[in-house]
Amino acid sequence: MDDDVRQSRYREMRSAAPELFDNPPGAPFEILLNPADVAAAEEMAAQLLDARGMPRSWAHTGVVYEDPYSVVLRDAVRMPSGRSGTYVRRVQPAGAAGVVVLPRCAGDVVLIRHFRHSTRSWHLEAPRGFGEPGSTPDQDARRELLEEIGATPLALHPLGVVHPDTGQSADGVHLFYAEIERFDAEGEAEEGIAATLAVPPAACAELIRTGAITDGFTIAAWTRALLQGLLPSGR
Repeated sequence: MDDDVRQSRYREMRSAAPELFDNPPGAPFEILLNPADVAAAEEMAAQLLDARGMPRSWAHTGVVYEDPYSVVLRDAVRMPSGRSGTYVRRVQPAGAAGVVVLPRCAGDVVLIRHFRHSTRSWHLEAPRGFGEPGSTPDQDARRELLEEIGATPLALHPLGVVHPDTGQSADGVHLFYAEIERFDAEGEAEEGIAATLAVPPAACAELIRTGAITDGFTIAAWTRALLQGLLPSGR
């Protein structure tokens, strides 16, 4: 991505989602927008990269990567010490937050066995997916349930928002608990889903306790549902 494209896309994002570029009172990392300040921050970052034998291009600010699923920004910032430099973060395309849905059918928690390319391994997870621009989180949750486990919720309870990686990502994800009557146990092979499993709540808690479930979204949805009284607290 060349400099003109990086900067023009950055300006477009600032206009479309100004809250992502806010400098609240007392913020230790101040986003710099003045062109002279930005240039100085890039040069400072480039000098540090030079010293490590790394490409100076890694100091370029703006939208440095973009596809339909992820946007990576590199901001010019002023650090708490007063030194300037750059900071990378990921944001959601079109501002559409993802959703995670913890379904329950006939008392059991419904999980999918999902192969994830990022970890190159299988995971037990709650259904989840990207949000669609123009859709509400409720609509996104219903769509994901239908697409991933063939279920339509009898009731859908919002569990709030979780930020899965505050160190590198601005993404917020909406959590839901769903009551369903039936589901498709076959899975969705094209999406890497091998099977859909009904797990008693006590067994699900044990899978989380022992580390058999490692997906942070699933653990967050389980915890919120438990603390809101939607799951039994006993083992």
